[in-house]
Amino acid sequence: MKYWPTRSTGLQILFWGVFWVLVPIVLLGNWENPERIIVRSTVVLSGIVLVVWLNVEVLLPTLYFNKKEAWYIISTVALLVIIVLLVSWENAPWAEHFRRPRRGGPPLGGAKPNAALRYIGMAMPYFTALLGSALFEVARYANRKEREAAELRGEKLEAELKFLRSQINPHFLFNALNNIYALMVMRSERAPEMLLKLSGMLRYMLHDCKENQVPLRKEIEYLHHFIELHRLKDSRGLNIQVALDDSRPHLLIAPLLLVPFVENAFKHSKIEDREKGWVSIRLSTGDDHIVFEVENSLPEGSHAKNEVGGIGLNNVRRQLELLYPDRHTLEIRNEGDRFYVRLHLSLNSQTTLTSLTL
Repeated sequence: MKYWPTRSTGLQILFWGVFWVLVPIVLLGNWENPERIIVRSTVVLSGIVLVVWLNVEVLLPTLYFNKKEAWYIISTVALLVIIVLLVSWENAPWAEHFRRPRRGGPPLGGAKPNAALRYIGMAMPYFTALLGSALFEVARYANRKEREAAELRGEKLEAELKFLRSQINPHFLFNALNNIYALMVMRSERAPEMLLKLSGMLRYMLHDCKENQVPLRKEIEYLHHFIELHRLKDSRGLNIQVALDDSRPHLLIAPLLLVPFVENAFKHSKIEDREKGWVSIRLSTGDDHIVFEVENSLPEGSHAKNEVGGIGLNNVRRQLELLYPDRHTLEIRNEGDRFYVRLHLSLNSQTTLTSLTL
């Protein structure tokens, strides 16, 4: 239990103290009897301090916020009754200062017909302080819980995105290294260039992809490197058509969002078949959107027709749902001898993890 009020509790005590002590003194104070003003103000302020402190520091945390609303109501009513009885206690040292003097006669004492109204009047400062502090703390508590929930959703989202991005097929890296090794054995002049491209891809995956968004030019550069390393599979050349619009390099996009489509195309197209295997990759851009299209061949009699898409495209679907809800259109068609993917992505506003946990 806290024995000293927190900053929030202190501010509430100050507010209700000013409201029920200073304001009445200024508006209704009897300046001919300063002792009466001082004593009444001290008693009222002490009661407000006790009510607000117990409510904010004890009753709300232990009862109301722990789903014990009935016990909270009983406790607050009991607290108000005790405070009012203490303030109105006839034998208290301050009792005479709370009696209303009768004009032309001695002060009133004892129970009178208007005793109920008198008790209600005495209870009003403490009741309003109790209710006001409770409403403020409940609102603050709800706001804090909402922030915590948003932070938790953001952490879960970030963890899920990291996991999805980690699902990039590692076999590509091994194949690329093997192909570069073959170039080095043959003393090809292309070996250093390809090694540099692979190094750039790894740097992009390990460093740039830590950001929520990257410039489109980096994603395009990664795709070019990815495609060039795949071309190493056959020195005679592969049937690959590439048209990537880089006229708007500063558009922001989630990293590694496009490569799964390309990877899926190379995986299922049997691109090594120079007569029947082919891949077509196109990217067009607008001021606030991109359109990415990937087509690839599907060999006849291949079981790949029933597997195209697989884990890679399922991952990218999930990323699109998380990062671009209601801002993307993904069209996927299996037409027997070819597989077609078209992604329309709106980039008209920046997407961040904080905006996604609202």
